[in-house]
Amino acid sequence: MTSAAAEPFPLLELSGAPEARGRLYGRMAKDRVHKSLGHYGAQLKGNGLTPEGVRGMARAFIPRIEAFDADYVAEMRGIAAGADVDLADIVLVNCRTEVLQLAKRAAQPADPDGCTGAIIMPEASADGELIHGQNWDWKSECAETGVVLRIRREDGPDILTFVEAGGLARCGLNGAGVAVTANYLESDRDYKQEGIPLSLLRRKILEQEQVALAFRAIYCTPKSASNNLMLSQASGFGIDVECAPDESFPLEPERGLLVHSNHWLSPVALGKLKDMGLMGTPDSIYRAARVRAALEAKIGKLTIDDMREAFFDDWQSPWSVCRPPRMNLGGNLSATVAMILMKPGQGLMEIAPLPALNREFTRYELNPGALKAAAE
Repeated sequence: MTSAAAEPFPLLELSGAPEARGRLYGRMAKDRVHKSLGHYGAQLKGNGLTPEGVRGMARAFIPRIEAFDADYVAEMRGIAAGADVDLADIVLVNCRTEVLQLAKRAAQPADPDGCTGAIIMPEASADGELIHGQNWDWKSECAETGVVLRIRREDGPDILTFVEAGGLARCGLNGAGVAVTANYLESDRDYKQEGIPLSLLRRKILEQEQVALAFRAIYCTPKSASNNLMLSQASGFGIDVECAPDESFPLEPERGLLVHSNHWLSPVALGKLKDMGLMGTPDSIYRAARVRAALEAKIGKLTIDDMREAFFDDWQSPWSVCRPPRMNLGGNLSATVAMILMKPGQGLMEIAPLPALNREFTRYELNPGALKAAAE
């Protein structure tokens, strides 16, 4: 990896109607969008797909995305125009999990996301504030394609989200104190029904002012594949929802903590489905345990720095919580692409790209100056 790979993720300020907002986004992130498409195009070509074949798979998602929320297609159309690419290319970025997995199921074993996430409830923190974060493990090249979007909305709370360039959301927080992160899961129920791309489900969560409606989006949105979602709200709500395509299984905090990696934990879920993900992410078993043990040692005194140190854990490196670039079982160069730490009550996000190689964090604020003003 070059030194440029550890550069801070750029912050893009967006506002306006969906398509106009998308055009601005596409223009500002054009180079990173093209890099992202190059990475996924090369990976899918290795599975025997032509560029037009890839676009055909992505286009198949457009009608169901439009039925879910037509504004999302309008925003993607704007991004495509601003970045000077085909609409199907931007749809690919937003449904890349589904397209990559569908392609790989026809060609070779799955190449999963990793991720280790945690929520510290107010009763477990030193200052009574909720803390939410994750390590995002994926293709190391994505350190060169990530962006942070600050979206000013007229029809709901503003959003601060970290995402691959061209995407509408990945993880983040909103002006109502709602935050979300996600972890890869796999089960024997996957890809037997059509569903909404998981990235757009996360965007829908971040558009909600009410926790009930965010939770409803998780439960009621049809999915093609399994996924784990960690949902929090700054005033003191946190829940983990393990999602199969057709059923969801909630997990509540224990001793003020929620920790999850890439294997199923719900006893109810494990009694009803088969965990298929551990073949690709065997380290998941101890990653969650390592982070939980580090946090449990300081319950009642936990700070954002304690979450940071827990996520820096390098036991069993490179198969560790904080993963340096290494070849994964699918044959791709994988790493902890970013460490994301959030205090939803302050609208604060801190992110370090490639944290196994770089400990420099950049601070992103939903409302710049608000924290300073509050301290004065």
